[in-house]
Amino acid sequence: MQLIDIGVNLTHPSLAREAEAVIERARTAGVVQMILTGTSLTESEAALELCRLLDDSNTLFTTAGIHPHEAASWNTTTGRSLKALAQEQKVRALGECGLDFNRDIAPRSVQEKALEEQLAIAVELQLPVFLHERDASERLLAIIRDFRDKLPAAVVHCFTGEKQALYQYLDLDLHIGITGWICDERRGTHLHPLMNDIPIGRLMLESDAPYLLPRTLRPKPKSGHNEPAFLTEVLHEVARHRNESPQALAAHTTVTARQFFNLPAVEATFEDPS
Repeated sequence: MQLIDIGVNLTHPSLAREAEAVIERARTAGVVQMILTGTSLTESEAALELCRLLDDSNTLFTTAGIHPHEAASWNTTTGRSLKALAQEQKVRALGECGLDFNRDIAPRSVQEKALEEQLAIAVELQLPVFLHERDASERLLAIIRDFRDKLPAAVVHCFTGEKQALYQYLDLDLHIGITGWICDERRGTHLHPLMNDIPIGRLMLESDAPYLLPRTLRPKPKSGHNEPAFLTEVLHEVARHRNESPQALAAHTTVTARQFFNLPAVEATFEDPS
């Protein structure tokens, strides 16, 4: 089996300081490819540089975008720089962009403007989009509808919403990314019955490392940080609630991720740690 982690914050200091070891542990666990997440112009550039420095086997790719928390940094110059960065060969999606009405770090109107302009870049370059959404599904849907027919694809990264939001995203032909949130017995159990509602071809898996360490993981790492190697824990939890084998889930989510991000095929051996 092979797994693809579609969301890794490898530029985070907790991972970047031992990036090569993190990548090797991921490979050992069967995670054969990873999409690094760009959350600002600086972080997107740093993610691209990590891809160039550490990848010699089509393992690492990246997104480039401005997270809604960073939306206040958006201006014409930022837009031009992001557009140029997004045309690099290792950049496979525009994002992480979107709306966060939970923390409201940037004013909502500013978040919406940054999102709309990034979607316009994605349309122009025909790149898929890596979306962030918290407590903003209705507004995100309203904005995405105006762009959806012109976008090749879009994924709602780290989906944590309710059934209504899921169905609305699926109705717009969006993909869904599931993280270790589903392994959290305190706040993620509402996702369990929704797993069967996500069709094959729309579902992808992600660690969002170093965040969202799966609470089902045993033993837990001393660092307390999540890693792509722990994506197998998400795999098993999602498979359980879809009544699928981990092997079947790994197979179709990997195919979906490879198609979504236009990734080359790689050869690897997966050993189930359980």
